[in-house]
Amino acid sequence: MSVVAQIKIAASKVINELYHVSLTKNEVLVNATKPEFEGEYTIVLFSFVKQLKKSPEALGNEIGKLLIENNPGLLTGYNVIKGFLNLLIAEDYWTNFLHEQFSNRGFGSSPKNGKRVMVEYSSPNTNKPLHLGHLRNNFLGWSTGQILEMNGYDVIKTCIVNDRGIHICKSMIAWQKHANGATPESTGKKGDHLVGDFYVRFEEDLKAEAAYLLDQLLSRQLEGFTEAEETKIMGLLDAMDHASHAQDKEKYNGIQNELNEIARNNTPIMKEAKQMLLKWEQGDEEVLSLWRKMNAWVYKGFEETYKRIGSDFQKTYYESDLYLLGKDIVEEGLQKGVLFKKEDGSVWIDLTAEGLDEKLVLRKDGTSVYITQDLGLAQLKFEEFKTDQSIYVIADEQNYHMKVLKLIMQKLGAPYAEGIFHLSYGMVELPSGKMKSREGTVVDADNLVDEMLAIAEEKTKELGKVDDFDEQELKTLYNTIGLGALKFFLLRVDPKKRIIFNPAESIELQGFTGPFIQYTHARIKSILRKEYPNGSALTGNLLPAEKDVLVHLETFPLVVQEAATELDPSKIAIYIFNLAQLFNSFYTKHSIANAESAEKKELRLQLAQLTAQAIKNGMYLLGVAVPERM
Repeated sequence: MSVVAQIKIAASKVINELYHVSLTKNEVLVNATKPEFEGEYTIVLFSFVKQLKKSPEALGNEIGKLLIENNPGLLTGYNVIKGFLNLLIAEDYWTNFLHEQFSNRGFGSSPKNGKRVMVEYSSPNTNKPLHLGHLRNNFLGWSTGQILEMNGYDVIKTCIVNDRGIHICKSMIAWQKHANGATPESTGKKGDHLVGDFYVRFEEDLKAEAAYLLDQLLSRQLEGFTEAEETKIMGLLDAMDHASHAQDKEKYNGIQNELNEIARNNTPIMKEAKQMLLKWEQGDEEVLSLWRKMNAWVYKGFEETYKRIGSDFQKTYYESDLYLLGKDIVEEGLQKGVLFKKEDGSVWIDLTAEGLDEKLVLRKDGTSVYITQDLGLAQLKFEEFKTDQSIYVIADEQNYHMKVLKLIMQKLGAPYAEGIFHLSYGMVELPSGKMKSREGTVVDADNLVDEMLAIAEEKTKELGKVDDFDEQELKTLYNTIGLGALKFFLLRVDPKKRIIFNPAESIELQGFTGPFIQYTHARIKSILRKEYPNGSALTGNLLPAEKDVLVHLETFPLVVQEAATELDPSKIAIYIFNLAQLFNSFYTKHSIANAESAEKKELRLQLAQLTAQAIKNGMYLLGVAVPERM
């Protein structure tokens, strides 16, 4: 049990005994003591003042005195500063903790708790390769799964592949028009990159056709449109003229954008894509054959990337197998009065009471929308795995969609509704701004990993400390540093925040980076290769720098638990960075090899060993390997 947990239990017991109340341990707030005050941990007293009708100083002295009397092996003293009761922890507690844990390879882990959690992440489209945004998603999903597993959960990692829809047909149409039978083998390209190239090519063709058609619309040449469409377009053109005369630039641009969208949707190439989608849904064998072939190229490319970045899944779902799911749930919702049908036959849910709006859940022609499919998939996943919680790692652009999904399931009384959790994360941007797939301005995951490995190689050679590494060792080291820098940079930030990614900044050996922590680990392993702790019991007084590292180490299991509770890997990243800083500060001040005594040397060797283990375990939770030397 952690020292914080022991303090909370002891304090609640003392307060109940002194003042005849029924306080739980969770009502006792314990913080780390501020550096300017004596002590390691502080009980915050302000919340008890009104209830117990005593001054903070009186409370602190009464509680502190009895705490010391009742816990002589844990506490050695206290002081009261205004509303804060600062506690001094017995040095034997810290040295006993170190001696018990220094060789514990599972440091930070919890026993199995009997609960099962599903983490769904990645969710790529098969019209393009994985990109920088997918990397944050994959790293966040994988890391969350590992953190939960270390906390005793049975974790199932899943992926849903968006392998159908108009975006897939766009790549297929462009391939038919421009590929001349090109394949990954004939071009030497990964399949996902090849298909992604044709998605960009489709957009180029679409832009050219849309520009021509927009010119036609602006000159009021409306051949090929229905009478209703002509009426709408003419109305927009008249409104655009009025906006121009009124010099209403905002309205003018808005109408022009609307006309441009009409042009895009009515180009010959877009009509071909829509027709292909219709044929796919009708089971046209020629279309299905091309769809299977191009998707197979992409799946193979995805697998290569997943293997390279360390993502894995116990189950992969495919939208093409699921898009008809959910209609039975819609029928159940109609019967229960949770959903309602409009005059045109479409089915909706009214969420205005929840601060949202009306949401379409089934089209008037009986075809599904995305929420229909997701209702069915949520039920399918629960039936297959009986999970206690289902975590969806999806960008914050889908916050509304995920709220609707959970609300519908809650209103239907689904047994898994409360377990639906949206792990929402901010988008990743480049210093130059947002990425756009259809314009080809995204950063491909493979290309980025290549760049990171190249930077790692360049930085390593600049330092010139790897002359004794063979070729394979160097290759492994570059991969460890480059990929580790990338993962750490994308996970060190609270998931809810957006990230501006700078490859060069992420790989620096100084500062809040993965390589800085990796170097600290390698430095410690270098020390331990020369001499390893013998495991003897520890004695002697702790110096401030030694205690600083020990106090921080003792909190590692709590941080792992907190990261699981909040589903936030950045808490692990911040913790390990601070640990590396504390150890480096300690090692700068105090020698291990030339310690003042044999006892001191043993203490510092054990301290080094546990620090290395905490760094290794923490970095593993982020998917980052740590080298033995670098």
